[in-house]
Amino acid sequence: MIAALLIFIALLVALVIVHELGHFTVAKLFGIGVEEFGIFFPPKLFSRRFKGTEYSINAIPLGGFVRIQGESASADEGAAIFDKKNFSQRSRWVQAAVIVAGIVCNIIFAWLLLSAGYMVGLPSSAEHIGWGTVQNAHTTIVAVLPGSPADTVGIKAGDVVEGVVTGSATLPGSFTADQVSSFIAEHQDESVIVAIKRGSEEKNLLAKPVAGLVEGHKAIGIEMDDVGILKLSPPLALAQGGLLGWEMTKATALGLGAFFWGIVTGGANLNQVSGPIGIAGIGASAVSQGWSEALLLMALISINLGFINLVPVPGLDGGRLLFIAIEGVRGKPIPEHLATRIMLAGFALLILLILVISYHDVLHLIHPA
Repeated sequence: MIAALLIFIALLVALVIVHELGHFTVAKLFGIGVEEFGIFFPPKLFSRRFKGTEYSINAIPLGGFVRIQGESASADEGAAIFDKKNFSQRSRWVQAAVIVAGIVCNIIFAWLLLSAGYMVGLPSSAEHIGWGTVQNAHTTIVAVLPGSPADTVGIKAGDVVEGVVTGSATLPGSFTADQVSSFIAEHQDESVIVAIKRGSEEKNLLAKPVAGLVEGHKAIGIEMDDVGILKLSPPLALAQGGLLGWEMTKATALGLGAFFWGIVTGGANLNQVSGPIGIAGIGASAVSQGWSEALLLMALISINLGFINLVPVPGLDGGRLLFIAIEGVRGKPIPEHLATRIMLAGFALLILLILVISYHDVLHLIHPA
């Protein structure tokens, strides 16, 4: 588990570096000077200068950074000579493009991750929308309701259903997810033995259906689908990866929008959000389950990283975009002392939110749902 955690942390660092690479690439394309591109955070271990940019490897493995020439709006305030290499002297549209590039790069990277997955074979629903045919589909648990009978007896998402038996009947050999659901509903007053396969491990788990989980009948609290492997040629994999990436992007945007609206209105449920501790635990579990689970999680985190950076809070890319918009309306930079105070307040809010969410992560570790 420790090895899986270290691998996952390395993958997270890679996502941050991908984000910074977006800023770096677009700044270079527009001829803006990049003073340093750093992997990890200082103190510095090694550096080499090439074409005006210092490339460094640093000691603290928590991500990466880009130092762009003139990024501080006050650095050349009032300068009489135009310098195209100076970020603060370029048009607001060019500045915005450099800032947005990190977000776009995360979304593109998620698309490439998903596309690579489809090239070698990615778990998919037999009823997926798009190209190709899913092979070797098996009825699989895709979600377990917390506190339900299934959760209590140890059924987990990802378990493959190999058989279902009650005291009076047995579900015939070859079956689908819908047939399993119907069978349990038809025998809702009997205890159900669910034979599952988890990796190389096989188990028979006994659960008693209860009322109140679904409308109309008793249930044990599982959601199932027929899941197999979808393998595609590179062109179709790119198309299918784009389709899945688009669906994940829409779902992420709606989810984050609802969460931040909940913060504004006081209705946010922090118990349903994972911070650094929770994400590390989920990520380590995904890595230990196999490359496909880890790949899907990394694509989702990459998209989330992009959207979270769009939040108009000082300290994030969205906050910088807000500053650029305000400066565009004012026709001049925001005074440095005011920008610094706003930036510090934004960082304080972010740290407070991370601490609160991390507190809930720790509670979940101590008292799992």
